[in-house]
Amino acid sequence: MKLQDIPVGARFEYQGRVFVKTGPITATAEDGSQRIIPRYADLRPIDPPPGEADRRPRRRLDETKVLNAFDAFYRTCLRTADDFSRTELEVARQRFLAELK
Repeated sequence: MKLQDIPVGARFEYQGRVFVKTGPITATAEDGSQRIIPRYADLRPIDPPPGEADRRPRRRLDETKVLNAFDAFYRTCLRTADDFSRTELEVARQRFLAELK
């Protein structure tokens, strides 16, 4: 990971030492010393800053809606599948439903 990809305040490892990014090209080591980090340096992030882990909103799915939608899809598949495929389709349906439990 490059320095520009790391947010200010995030910890990362560079050349065996742990730093905290303090500016666009600067970082502070654990001992308090400051250093300019080259833009080309390969860095290893240590941990995401609080609140940075996942900013995407969580979407909750209604179980009944999911099952109803799947059943409608399954019925369509049954109508269009030949006799040889129906057994395999039923096995796949059972596996899908088992994964939801």
